[in-house]
Amino acid sequence: EVQLVESGGGLVQAGGSLRLSCVTSGFSFEDYGIGWFRQAPGKEREGVSCISPADGSTYYANTVKGRFTISSDNAKNTVYLQMDGLKPEDTAIYYCAADHLVSLKFDVVHGLGRSPTAGSWGQGTQVTVSS
Repeated sequence: EVQLVESGGGLVQAGGSLRLSCVTSGFSFEDYGIGWFRQAPGKEREGVSCISPADGSTYYANTVKGRFTISSDNAKNTVYLQMDGLKPEDTAIYYCAADHLVSLKFDVVHGLGRSPTAGSWGQGTQVTVSS
């Protein structure tokens, strides 16, 4: 069974940092891309960043480029999202998902949040940034 479990969210002041973790199981980690998505209250889910664990290539939405860094620990089947310079508009529930990298990249570039083909959305982790 494909499983992705997010953690690491919390409450932080504007300008602060958080590191989110996405622990995966049930599939071959390096055969898929892993993406981070977020959904703010009253808004659609949107792609934030994605990574290919196989070759380390990364992609970011313009809204987070230069502030967020995605990385993977292939030995632990885990993907991280280091978030620095947080802004109130980053407040959202953050989800990770496994899918073909080309699909994840499309979502990240176009601000979409389509359902993943590997597994389903997890519970996510809440990130709240106060001003």
